[in-house]
Amino acid sequence: MWLLHTETLKLHTFLSDPPDYVILSHTWGTDEVAFEEMGQPQVTERLGYRKVAKCCVQARKDGYDWAWIDTCCIDKGSSAESSEAINSIYDWYWSAATCYVYLADCEVIDDFEESRWFKRGSTLQELLAPNVVEFYNRSWGFLGSKERLAHQVATRTKIAVRYLRDRNMIHSACLATKFH
Repeated sequence: MWLLHTETLKLHTFLSDPPDYVILSHTWGTDEVAFEEMGQPQVTERLGYRKVAKCCVQARKDGYDWAWIDTCCIDKGSSAESSEAINSIYDWYWSAATCYVYLADCEVIDDFEESRWFKRGSTLQELLAPNVVEFYNRSWGFLGSKERLAHQVATRTKIAVRYLRDRNMIHSACLATKFH
């Protein structure tokens, strides 16, 4: 697993037992920074890089030295690594200390439920797997936690509040509930 150091923005690999890290859930833009581009000086002006840098700033404020961001922490040039990422992603979200959800199309809480982030296929696992989920607007202003916004998230996603508040409950949900 590759992690990004939140101070240096350099990638490091951890073969087992990674340190505590935050994980970023977001919608991809047209200007994302890929694994092989990290560390190149010309990428620092791109919007995708600014998103990575702001995530790392927030992580440092919260006391974390490491972050995982799908755009730049997966070596997509390696089929073995891409395959590992696909097979491990739920576990990585589960193991993250905190999941930051960056809503690029949201400035105020009134925009929250209309964010395109809710329309993605991977939103489900990124909401349910992490223990702590925090939502941030396009300016990296804190909108609220999954706990605090549970009723709004439930309204938008049709996921029952009890599953949002206790990630272990989904494992005991009946099949009909899981596929509802």
